[in-house]
Amino acid sequence: MIVPYYAAMTAPSSPRRPGPGRPREFDTDLALDRAIAVFSERGYQGAAISDLTRALGLTAGSLYKAFTDKRGLFLAAFDRYVALRTDRLRAVLEGAPTGRAKIKAVLDFYAGSSYGADGRRGCLVVAGAVDLATADPEIAARVTGVLHLNEGRLADLVAEGQADGTIAPHLDPMVTARLLLCVLQGMRVVGKTGRDRAEMAPLADNALRLLD
Repeated sequence: MIVPYYAAMTAPSSPRRPGPGRPREFDTDLALDRAIAVFSERGYQGAAISDLTRALGLTAGSLYKAFTDKRGLFLAAFDRYVALRTDRLRAVLEGAPTGRAKIKAVLDFYAGSSYGADGRRGCLVVAGAVDLATADPEIAARVTGVLHLNEGRLADLVAEGQADGTIAPHLDPMVTARLLLCVLQGMRVVGKTGRDRAEMAPLADNALRLLD
């Protein structure tokens, strides 16, 4: 089965473990989920330590002990975000019988994430690309790696659809995948401006015309 659109490129970063006799006093996954919301909505530069400690319910000292600094928290949140999106999309793709149907599922998934509260919150990959990809080599590598892998997976879906007869055979899979990637990421950017379902949901059906 094709690995879904968002796939982790590296092993998730683990916060520093507490020393012997000092058990962790908070749920790391819950803390990262809350950090994802803050970073996605505000971006890395716009997220102050006070915003993060308030959202995570931690003191600054606890945050630094667990994640070293704001950058360490962002990296851990980024890896968790990619893993969570991968799991959610994998479930969506399981019921899609053809390459075209799988691409439609991907488009629906992203359209559904691009309006209302989810849309305004935004995408952490987009936030990382905008805020840090030109200034932080490690984050740039992660963002670029995820996007390149996603482009390759979309190309696999296009080729699958061509093999099963649901996608036009004359299309270049990589070029089409790159165009689809731009559509998907563009949905998340536009969604930040406060769109509603009536505006975003029809994009999936219209984007399918790229496969004819």
